[in-house]
Amino acid sequence: MKHPARPLRSIAALREAGLATAADPAALAAVAGRYAIAITPELVQLIDRADASDPIARQFVPDIRELQQRPEERADPLSEERLSPVPGIVQRYRDRVLLKLTHVCPVYCRFCFRREVVGPGGPQALAGKALAAALDYIAGAPNIWEVILTGGDPFMLSPRRIADVTQRLGSVSHVKVLRWHTRVPVADPERVTDDLVAALRSTPKTVYVALHANHARELTEAARAACARLVDAGIPMLSQTVLLKGVNDDAETLAALMRAFVEARVKPYYLHHLDAAPGTGHFRTTIAEGQRLMRALRGRLS
Repeated sequence: MKHPARPLRSIAALREAGLATAADPAALAAVAGRYAIAITPELVQLIDRADASDPIARQFVPDIRELQQRPEERADPLSEERLSPVPGIVQRYRDRVLLKLTHVCPVYCRFCFRREVVGPGGPQALAGKALAAALDYIAGAPNIWEVILTGGDPFMLSPRRIADVTQRLGSVSHVKVLRWHTRVPVADPERVTDDLVAALRSTPKTVYVALHANHARELTEAARAACARLVDAGIPMLSQTVLLKGVNDDAETLAALMRAFVEARVKPYYLHHLDAAPGTGHFRTTIAEGQRLMRALRGRLS
């Protein structure tokens, strides 16, 4: 089957690509009406259409089960709105803040805990007076040591805007570390350009990039090359993974993912349990299952 040249952003596009096969088209349309859809060509080509349980498709192709909301699920499962002193800032811990620069992503994960706000219909990118107010908050809080740049996906911004934010944060004396969280190296590796790397390096402060990937197949040759462009420029990389039923909830799959990270020079860092966002229950594992997997991984990984 021919792979798309552009991201798939609608049920019609998914159907044309052979990826929308739900028995209830109306329910699938309802999912698309509530939550954003985007799957990049790089990820589409990884999907095995002959495998009804394909772990790549499971992460990104809409599922009618997303309409099922469990009692424990919340639109804001991490209470980010309550922890936001000014728009764009979330402060859960004393020494660090999240700075949410955009609500746009290259690809929309079906389990995203911010799924109620990300997407083209979400809030505009943080800019102008709103960005200035967020940066003023950081500058006025000397206890803030680290700024975690997130979204959406902040690497969807232009290198010029990334450089601007980097330099403005770099001028705040008490901020020592900038950590950018992204899926771009796996979802759209060609966006990791020399200009993007230069933008990240436009401050003497310590800069990290945290890569979100959940299955070893996401670490393609192109993705590893994108990681290499960052690491070779002196930017250390960390991993962020969500434990997902049917994607990576067995020891062999997780071990393969962690080894793929290490081979790509990405330090394994986060393994999260899934947050209780609406319509994500079919991805959720139990705490006991997560503990069992951690025990199984000990001794398998260096």
